[in-house]
Amino acid sequence: MNNILWIVRKQLLSTFRKRSSWIVYFGLPVAAILLSMLIYGSSSGGTLKVGILNQEGDKTLTQDAIHFVEGLNNVKITMVDQASMNKDIASGKLDSGLIFEEGFAGSVRNGQPAHLRIVSAKGAEVTSYVKALLEGYVGNVASIGQSTKNDADAFDAIYADYKKSSFKFESESLEDTAKYKDMTYQTIGFLLMFLLFSAVNMSNLILKERENRTFLRLLSSPLSARGFVLGNVLVTFIIQVLQIVVTLLVLKYAIGIDSGMPFGEMLGILLLFSLVAIALALLLTAFSKNSKGASALQTLIITPTCLLAGCFFPSEIMPDTVQKISSFLPQHWLLDTITKLQDGQAIGSLALNLFILLAFAVVFTLIAIYRFNRNNDVKQFI
Repeated sequence: MNNILWIVRKQLLSTFRKRSSWIVYFGLPVAAILLSMLIYGSSSGGTLKVGILNQEGDKTLTQDAIHFVEGLNNVKITMVDQASMNKDIASGKLDSGLIFEEGFAGSVRNGQPAHLRIVSAKGAEVTSYVKALLEGYVGNVASIGQSTKNDADAFDAIYADYKKSSFKFESESLEDTAKYKDMTYQTIGFLLMFLLFSAVNMSNLILKERENRTFLRLLSSPLSARGFVLGNVLVTFIIQVLQIVVTLLVLKYAIGIDSGMPFGEMLGILLLFSLVAIALALLLTAFSKNSKGASALQTLIITPTCLLAGCFFPSEIMPDTVQKISSFLPQHWLLDTITKLQDGQAIGSLALNLFILLAFAVVFTLIAIYRFNRNNDVKQFI
């Protein structure tokens, strides 16, 4: 046991003596958080810029509708003409345009609202808010027209009472937490890739120790081959624990992003994936005759699988075939678990996901052990 602890201490000191190691193991995950903020931080709702084209003049119903839109939260209106509206929408100066065509006021009085159009180059994403509230307002006024049946005096009297009514419409803006979940998902996706790369890089030390004959000199001491491998595994696990903890602490306390799930659950799930990453690293080491071969396998396997599993962008946007392929990758099950926990599911209901992750770790480890024992070239490691 003392020999194993000596290996752990030696490797940790050797690793963190280099400044580059601090950047790779801790700087890159923090950079991933900042990148996620850059990607999703601008998606939060801001002020909608709405251009209004009034072709009805000073008619009361039209002016009241314009004032209603002007009073909406997070909406800034600008009176424009047809040419300016088209130009500003195309250039992005306006999010949408609201056109009150000639005949709008009369149609509302008749109880059949028409001659009102909303145009935008950005689609329903920016028009749905104003459209829903304005249609509700116009619908209420049109119901007066339906009940008065073309009686102008009756309409004006009821409409005047409607405008003086004591009830008020109040709205309150709620913080959009969806962007924080997206940032968390993206950050964890990058973190999974870093965990896989760091596990393989640390396992490559076993091959490098063999190539420079340090491994053979170590075997002349009381240290056994199994102890040497176990020591390197412990070093990798310790570094990955530090990576995970630092990333989660920066995400939660330094940046202030709420992941939407308890800190302990997130930590436990990522530690389980760390075991998968270490097992995969041992597997790649077992099938590699030298460090160059291990690096080639690392590039060939880690990056493509992370891409297919949805570590770089949500898997929902990928074709169905690719989504089915991702079900055979451990990264997919980790990201799926986090997504479901963020949606409010209890961790107990995700036992299958956790079991699959554990199964990946066990299978990779067993194959690596079998390969070590069967391969004469690397038999000296075990």
